Amino acid sequence: MALRALRYRNFRLFFAGQLISLIGTWMQNIAQSWLVYRLTGSSFLLGSIGFASQIPIFLLAFVGGTIADRYNRHRVIIATQAASMILALTLSVLTLTGTVDIWHIFVLSALLGIVNAFDMPARQAFVVELVEKEDLMNAIALNSSIFNGARVLGPAVAGLVIAGIGEGWCFFANGISYVAVLAGLILMRLKMQGGTVRKGSAISNVLEGFRFVRRTRPIRALLLLLGLLSIVGMPYSVLMPIFADKVLHGGPRGLGILMGATGLGALIGSLLLAAKSGTRGLGKLVAYASTGFGAGLVFFSISRYFWLSAVFLVPVGMSIMMTMACTNTLIQTMVPDHLRGRVMATHVWMFLGMTPFGSLLAGAVAAHAGAPTTMFLGALICLAGAGFFASRLKGLGLAAQVPVRTHLEESESV
Repeated sequence: MALRALRYRNFRLFFAGQLISLIGTWMQNIAQSWLVYRLTGSSFLLGSIGFASQIPIFLLAFVGGTIADRYNRHRVIIATQAASMILALTLSVLTLTGTVDIWHIFVLSALLGIVNAFDMPARQAFVVELVEKEDLMNAIALNSSIFNGARVLGPAVAGLVIAGIGEGWCFFANGISYVAVLAGLILMRLKMQGGTVRKGSAISNVLEGFRFVRRTRPIRALLLLLGLLSIVGMPYSVLMPIFADKVLHGGPRGLGILMGATGLGALIGSLLLAAKSGTRGLGKLVAYASTGFGAGLVFFSISRYFWLSAVFLVPVGMSIMMTMACTNTLIQTMVPDHLRGRVMATHVWMFLGMTPFGSLLAGAVAAHAGAPTTMFLGALICLAGAGFFASRLKGLGLAAQVPVRTHLEESESV
């Protein structure tokens, strides 16, 4: 039951390609953070690089969602994955030749953010085309499991590679790993399918998706919670090099272990969700998980012992993963297919599009108040937001043990 989505050939190909590529992606994430910190020693620039890589998602996610609904999602993903490979190899060459400068990282991060603004909505909407609707929760959970399995292995490998032969080889490994994704996508057997919507201008298409989100109260509440966690909670990863070096004295190897601990927690959470069938009780699970995320960050921010801090990051990773996967599943269940790309773009926008502002804010506050204080304050705000969401569950209908589709019918009747 926990692996039932793998009986679909196309999903197996997607799963295998992502498994290889995401290890490279996490290697690059860790190596880039360490490279920026090594070159500058600045917490503000760490936040600024995060801002540069994610602000394009804030600006362009809705355009990416419209493209996902108007054109063939399979071809869109092939194009975006190929572009990501080129950017990773470019950063690899610059680093290995010793010519890399901070402005190179800014530019390449911003370009990757533009690619992701088109890739993420298309990829999230594409999963529905690979499995039957009854196996969607399992497919999302399995997809999350490889993402978070890579979060365990990728940072650990990156820490060793950085300490041994340098950051450039992490970027090279990531670039080569995209070959697996592209091969899997090309080998898929899909029905010839264009976009699900052609009528109206691009602007009217974007507004149509936004209006659906606005009038559907459960979706709106889920996305607002995600946005809050994204702004004040998720920048913990931007500050992690400072914790690894200055607070916990672990160096690059310690950074890999800390990020791997969050990945381990997220992997545990995704495997637990993979065994779950249906959408009953997911609303309550979102409330519990978002509360656990804030609580875990509180304990991590006040710990000064390396291995104890790593232990606290396990529930942090598990909680945020379960929050993301459950909200993704609930929203996918409520949205009609012709709006799927645009509504999932809103999901990407609220979770990743808000992160650049959080990264910039966290970097600026940490430069004055210190990383531990910054993370502690963000964690308290996360707890307040989770508590407010939990208090509204019954009114939203998300606490009831009923199929989620009921909420869509209520929304359409208003």
